[in-house]
Amino acid sequence: MAGFMVALMMIVVIISPCVYGKGSSNHQDIDVQRLLKRFNKPALKSIKSEDGDIIDCVLITNQPAFDHPLLKNHTIQLRPSFIPKVDSKYTKKKAKAMNQVWNKNGECPRNTVPIRRTKKEDILRASAESFRKKTHQSIPEYQSPSTGHEYAAMELNNGKFFGTEFVINLWNPNVQDSEEFSLAQTWLVSGEGPNLNSIEAGWQVYQDMYDDTNTRLFVFWTNNGYLGDQCYNLKCPDHGFVQTSNVISVSGSLNPVSQYDGDQQERLMLIWKDGENWWLKIGDENVGYWPGNLFTSLGNGATAVKWGGEIVNKMTDGKHTTTDMGSGHFADEGYKKASYFRNIMIVDETNTLIEPQGLTPYVSNGNCYSIKEGDGGTSWGSHFFFGGPGQNERCP
Repeated sequence: MAGFMVALMMIVVIISPCVYGKGSSNHQDIDVQRLLKRFNKPALKSIKSEDGDIIDCVLITNQPAFDHPLLKNHTIQLRPSFIPKVDSKYTKKKAKAMNQVWNKNGECPRNTVPIRRTKKEDILRASAESFRKKTHQSIPEYQSPSTGHEYAAMELNNGKFFGTEFVINLWNPNVQDSEEFSLAQTWLVSGEGPNLNSIEAGWQVYQDMYDDTNTRLFVFWTNNGYLGDQCYNLKCPDHGFVQTSNVISVSGSLNPVSQYDGDQQERLMLIWKDGENWWLKIGDENVGYWPGNLFTSLGNGATAVKWGGEIVNKMTDGKHTTTDMGSGHFADEGYKKASYFRNIMIVDETNTLIEPQGLTPYVSNGNCYSIKEGDGGTSWGSHFFFGGPGQNERCP
């Protein structure tokens, strides 16, 4: 995970004497205002969303990505040079638009990008340990759930991959503690240890980050194994993800979401390597890209791709969290009840979307969350169900 980086870690040093100990409230206010000015770029237009967000329409050339030292002289790639072609055996899936709550109240002009405004409260919630930061153990691995991160995911390892496309099911899981999160995402990974690179995107519920329990789109990257340079969305001074869409905010609330045994909401997502850059497309909309010069080992493609769910378990009072993964129901309940990924494809070296072979399931705590691969030969192609309720009779 999926769960401001160095600069936000500095916030604790800057403001904690004022918040938690002695110090001038005026000095604290000055520090907070300075940080707000740094995070919030001048807007041509601002949109008040019914979910409480303020979306600032910022000039595409003035977005936070270009504060990154590696992107000071970056030339924006306004659109991808190609879209991966689909193997002739498969029918192209119909794309569905990404609906975000803020879209109801307006739109950003051309040549601007929608960025969720950082509030004073966001900064005061900042924590060097958890705010907008993943841990070193944030990729599904065969490890003990005692790390605090638990997964139910499908993996494709030891290959050469240049992207992935999939349909992702949208839910609004219950999350027990504000410092916990629940998400569904893809990982494109290369390298190991401190040289690990990862590109990630999906949806998450994370109150400590957003100050609400809405289901939100997110993007993420790290180039050193989650140890330093890493970031969610656009809200890091040195972020790096370059947004090109004036329609989709990479931290915006998603609505509607799926209902148990009712209407199912899902979106088509595609990530692929275009030259040096890694592009993100949702439905028919090119959202933006991770510039290639942010990475080391991903320059030659990913060596593993993963899809699935992740939660954080704080073990409050010594008990497993009740935080849901996916819909909050186990995988064997199936369609309309368990969360899913369907029509999973990978981009090969010829820039063709093909169905993956040899997916490996991984569950870190099978009594709390589960995963089940779907039957082949259907219009859903390669697919699986996943999720669970967390604490239950078998998961105390």
